[in-house]
Amino acid sequence: MTRHFGIRFLLVLTFLLLVYQQPSLGQSSQILGEIDLAGASKVERTAGVWVDGQYVGYLKELKGSKKILLLPGEHEISVRQDGYRDFTEKIAVRPAVKQLIPVRMIKDPRFKMPLVFSEIKLDVTPARAAVFVDGLFAGHVAEFNGGGSLLVAPGHRKITVSLPGYQAFSTEVDLTANQKFQIKTGLLKEGSPPL
Repeated sequence: MTRHFGIRFLLVLTFLLLVYQQPSLGQSSQILGEIDLAGASKVERTAGVWVDGQYVGYLKELKGSKKILLLPGEHEISVRQDGYRDFTEKIAVRPAVKQLIPVRMIKDPRFKMPLVFSEIKLDVTPARAAVFVDGLFAGHVAEFNGGGSLLVAPGHRKITVSLPGYQAFSTEVDLTANQKFQIKTGLLKEGSPPL
């Protein structure tokens, strides 16, 4: 009788172990794939990157802890830079596979530099946030910190600064030719109460 109890106990224990291991087996099929974007020039390296329509950062910074990890399946990668055509590629991400995507930006022949500028100085944190002028990507904050400024055509402009995980900042300004304007703010983490 004791021998049968021991065998039954062993069978039940084995069955329970198999049942409890099943969910982890299903989860292992969800291993992420890595996307590595390579740009040859400063134009590509400072370009903004979108994955499935969501801004994730600028190309040069998407390494190490900020590398792009995606669930297996179809995804769309877009790289944008002011004055250049968007680089867009649909990719199939496979589990635990690193894919290198060479990015080459091509000048947009429709882009025309204004003859007269207004200058916007940005002092915004975090510096990796994207800057949009009238809904178009203009760069990321770090490009315009220090000695650089955002040069825009005079007139009514809507400036938006956004980064995933933070509340977007938007303002509208009326700028005259050669006017200098400063935007100084810190983006609030999502879920933070407004100041």
